[in-house]
Amino acid sequence: MRSEKLLAKSILPLIATFLILVGAAGVIQKTRVQERVTAEAEREISLIAELLAARLNELGPDITVATLQETVEDIVETTIEGTRLLTRPQIMVTGPDSRVLSSIGGDDVLGHEIEEIFQSGQLLTTFGRRARVLDAVEGDGTPLLATLRHLEAPLNSVLVTVEKPHLDAVASARSALPTTVLATTALLLLLVAGAFTWQGRGLREAGGVIDQNKRRLGTALKRGRCGLLDWDVSRGRIYWSASLSELVGQPPEDRTMSFGDFLSLLHPGDGDLYSLAKQLPEQRDGAVDRSLRIRHADGSWMWIGLRAEVVIDPVDDTIHLVGICVDITEQKHQQEASATADMRLRDAIEASSEAFVLWDAENRMVLCNSKYRELHQLPDALVKPGTLYAAAMERSRHPIVRTEEKVPRREDGRAYEAQLEDGRWLQISERRTKDGGFVSVGTDITALKQQEERLMESERALLATVADLRRSRQTLEAQAQQLVELAERYSEEKTRAEDANRAKSEFLANMSHELRTPLNAIIGFSEIMETGTFGPMGSPKYIEYCSDIRASGQFLLDVIDDILDMSKIEAGRFQLEIESLDLAEIVDECVRITSLKAQEKDIAMEVDIGHNLALHGDRRAIKQVLLNVMSNGVKFTKNEGRIKVRARSVGDSVTISVEDSGIGIPADAIQKLGRPFEQVENQFSKSHKGSGLGLAISRSLVELHGGALRIRSVERKGTIVTVRLPKEPQSEDHGDFDEAERQLAHG
Repeated sequence: MRSEKLLAKSILPLIATFLILVGAAGVIQKTRVQERVTAEAEREISLIAELLAARLNELGPDITVATLQETVEDIVETTIEGTRLLTRPQIMVTGPDSRVLSSIGGDDVLGHEIEEIFQSGQLLTTFGRRARVLDAVEGDGTPLLATLRHLEAPLNSVLVTVEKPHLDAVASARSALPTTVLATTALLLLLVAGAFTWQGRGLREAGGVIDQNKRRLGTALKRGRCGLLDWDVSRGRIYWSASLSELVGQPPEDRTMSFGDFLSLLHPGDGDLYSLAKQLPEQRDGAVDRSLRIRHADGSWMWIGLRAEVVIDPVDDTIHLVGICVDITEQKHQQEASATADMRLRDAIEASSEAFVLWDAENRMVLCNSKYRELHQLPDALVKPGTLYAAAMERSRHPIVRTEEKVPRREDGRAYEAQLEDGRWLQISERRTKDGGFVSVGTDITALKQQEERLMESERALLATVADLRRSRQTLEAQAQQLVELAERYSEEKTRAEDANRAKSEFLANMSHELRTPLNAIIGFSEIMETGTFGPMGSPKYIEYCSDIRASGQFLLDVIDDILDMSKIEAGRFQLEIESLDLAEIVDECVRITSLKAQEKDIAMEVDIGHNLALHGDRRAIKQVLLNVMSNGVKFTKNEGRIKVRARSVGDSVTISVEDSGIGIPADAIQKLGRPFEQVENQFSKSHKGSGLGLAISRSLVELHGGALRIRSVERKGTIVTVRLPKEPQSEDHGDFDEAERQLAHG
C-alpha cells in the first residue's frame, strides 16, 4: 500500500522530467540533422568543383570565352545531371583577371570580380586555393558555403557555392517527422498528466469514502466477531480481513496465505477441504455453509461458521469463494451443553424401569422410552414425535380392559391402576405440563398384584400345611428309627470288611513267606544241578529239566514278590525311600538289562535320553516301573521288531516313553490294563506267561510319586507307554500330560 502511494506521487514529476528530456532530444535531433546536411552539402560542392576543374583542365587552350558558357553547361549536363544532389549549387568560372566568365545559377554576376560578388572575396580566393569549403557571404548578406579550384590558363578558377538558407530548409524538412513525433508524444504526456491529476483527485475522494466504509465495515465485523474471507480456488490463495486475524488472536491486519497454511490452522476432524476445492470448479455457483474449528494463537480451538458463496471473477474467469467467518464458539458450547443435557434426560428416561411418555397440548407424542413401546407393543413407525394419542392407542396390542381409581382425581392429573388384556396390571400416573400437555408414567405392578393373590392363597395353604405337618411328624419319627437301625448294621458290615481285608493281607504275607523258603531251595538246587557243580548228571535231558525247574521256580518267586508288593500298596504300607536320582542312569541300567532278551529276538532298541533328568524318588520303585514297561515291550514285540525309549525334562517333571512295534492292544481292552491280575487275551499273548500284576504295580508306584502312567496302542502296529514323574514327589498329579507328551515327541 505504501509503495502504491509513493508511485502515485512520483508520476507527475516523472512526466515533467520526461517532457524536458523530449524537448532536449528535439533540439539535439535538429542540430544533428543540420550538421549532417551541412557536411553533405560540403562534400557535394567539393566533388562538383573537382569534377569541373578536371574537365576544364583537360580542354586546356582550346577553350575560348565565347564557347566557355556552352562548354561549362555541357560538362554540368553530362556529369552532374541525373545525379541526386542535396541542392542545386551556383557555379562560376573566372578568367585571368578574376572576373566571372561563365555562371550557372546566377547570370547577374557575369563580368564581376569575386571580391565584388562576395563580402569576403579576398579570403575566399586566398584560402580557397587550399581546397577547403569556407563560409562566405554574398553582397546582399546571404550566407553561403563556397569552395574554389584553380584552373590552367587561359582560365583562372572555378567557384561552387550553395546558400545556407536553402540548406536550413532541407534540414528542417528532414527533421520535421521526428520533431512532430516528439511534439505529439509531449502533448500526449501532458494530456495523460492532466487526466491522471483529475483521476487522482477522484480516486482520493473515492479512497476517502472507501476508507470510511472500510473502517465502518471493520468496526461492524469486529463488534460482530466475524471477518471476511476470499478464497481464490484457482490459485490456491486465501485472503482474510484484519478482523478475522484479530478474531484468531493474530495481529489485526489483512493477510493473504496459501491454501496449505490455512489448512494447517484447521482441526483435522472437521472434514476434507480438498474435496470442497475439487467440487467448486464443477458447480461454479451455489453457497457453502460449514462449521469449522480453527486454532487460536494461544493454542486452543475455536469454532467459526463459514458462510460463503461461489463467485466467478469477470476479469480472468477464476473461481472465488467469498463470504464471512463468524465466531460461533459460544453457540457451539451452548449447543453441546444443551445436547448433553437432552442426552442425559433421554438416557435417564430410557433407563427408567417405568413406561414413560410425553404428549403435547394437541395430544401428539413428544418423547417415549422403550418400556412404553414394549408395554403397548407399538410398531416403530408410530413411536416417533408427532404421533397422535388416538392413533397410538388404536394400534396398541394390549388395550386396557379394567381400571381402578386408587387416588381421587385432581385438576393437574390423576393416578389409577389398569389391567391390560394380557392380564398385567399397571399403576398409571398422569400430570399436566405448563404448555397444556401431559406426562404419563406407567409402573408394572403385576408382581404386586400377584403377590397379593399369592398371600391369600398362602394363608389358605398354610392352614392345610399345619395339618400335613402333624401327619409328617409321625412319619419322620418312624423313618428316624429305621435310620438308626441301618447305621448300626452299616457299622457292623464295615468292621467285618476291615477284618476280612486284614486277614487277606496277613494270609498273603504268611503264604508268600511260606512259599518263598522252599522256592529259594528249589531254585538254588536246580541251578547247582544245571551247572554241574558237583559233577555231571548223565543224560542231557536232566540238564534241560533242571533249567525248566529253575525257570518255573523263578517265575513263581516273581509272582509271589508281585503279590506281596501289591498287597502292601493296597494296604497303604508301602513306604517310598526318597533320594536324589539321575534318571538317565536308571534308564541306561534298565535298557542294559532288557537288551539281552531283545537281542535274542533281534529287536532293535533305540535310546534317546535328554539332559537335566535329576529328580527325587525311590530308586527301586522307579527301576521296577521301567523294567516292567520295557520287559512288556520286549515280550510282546515279534522278532526283528523295534523299541524306542525316550526321556525328557518337561517343566517341573520328567517324562519317559517306551514305544514298541509289537502286537498292540485292542481299544476296548486298554481300560482293563493296570488292574490287578488283568491280562489281554489274544492269540499272541496266550503264549507269554505273566501274573497280570506288572502294570498294576507300575501304575500304583508312579501314582505314589505323584505322577501318572498312560497307555496308547493300535492293534497290530504297536504300543506307547508314557510315564510322567514329578521332580519333587507330590501327593497327587497336577501336571498336563498332553503337553508333556507333545514336548517329548518334538524332542
